[in-house]
Amino acid sequence: MASLVIAAPLGGLHRGWARVRSTSGQVRFGAGILAIYALLAVIGPWVTPYNPTTQLVANPYEGPSWSHPFGTDNFGRDVFSRVLAGERLMVVECVLAAAIATVAGLLLGIVAAYVGRTFDTLLMRCVELILSFPSLILSMLILAAIGDNSLVVILVVAGLFVAPITLVIRGAAQAVVNEDYVTAARLRGENRFSIAVREILPNVLPTVYVEFSLHAGFAAILISGLSFLGFGPAPPSPNWGLMIQEGSAFVSAAPWSVLGPALGLAGLVVGLSIFTEGIGKQVGEGTLFEARI
Repeated sequence: MASLVIAAPLGGLHRGWARVRSTSGQVRFGAGILAIYALLAVIGPWVTPYNPTTQLVANPYEGPSWSHPFGTDNFGRDVFSRVLAGERLMVVECVLAAAIATVAGLLLGIVAAYVGRTFDTLLMRCVELILSFPSLILSMLILAAIGDNSLVVILVVAGLFVAPITLVIRGAAQAVVNEDYVTAARLRGENRFSIAVREILPNVLPTVYVEFSLHAGFAAILISGLSFLGFGPAPPSPNWGLMIQEGSAFVSAAPWSVLGPALGLAGLVVGLSIFTEGIGKQVGEGTLFEARI
């Protein structure tokens, strides 16, 4: 009995590791970049050499050195410490925004595909209306009207992403609702909630994973853009978009104050893009996720 108890989790770990090994090099490379960002988000506050908001830790506009790898900004703050501190903020904000949007889009997409009729028609008209507005302009209008603290920015960005995610997941769910196993579940007398959770949800999860990672990258770009335009945390926050906006006025004297956060943002978005593209290819080939039927 003890051997069976031990063998079960070991078998699960073996299958999980085999699936990881079966992923493409592109997926592993993207996952490696994201793992570095996740690690820095956890340990960042303990490895920053200076307090990210402390001024005059060195002379203003000091160039990169061993003491200050990314130099200092116009207030003499260590740019490297600010980039590390801002990395956690960026990762948390973009992941939360993408997660909220994905969960909401998943619920609405499955309900729209399964219920159909009037609800589906009305929901799709609302989705089309939202998609007709540029995301940046619409988010700026909303934030100007209701406020622009970090939580509000996350919720606004998540709200804007619900529409495209709903559209994609609805399409994936519509390909499932008429399958034989869903019809069989109806004939067995299962309720709608049970069918949605047991039959439809497992078969749209691959699409959900892709949409989450894709919109996490979009969220990083949009949140940084809003911060650059003055919507979001106020100085002296080490928000990357705010750092780029502050450093742009002194880019000729201290280009490293802009280069540090810009490279951090670019690395995060590129990692998410590579990972998402690789996952998308393997989902399309059916080599990574197995549908439950």
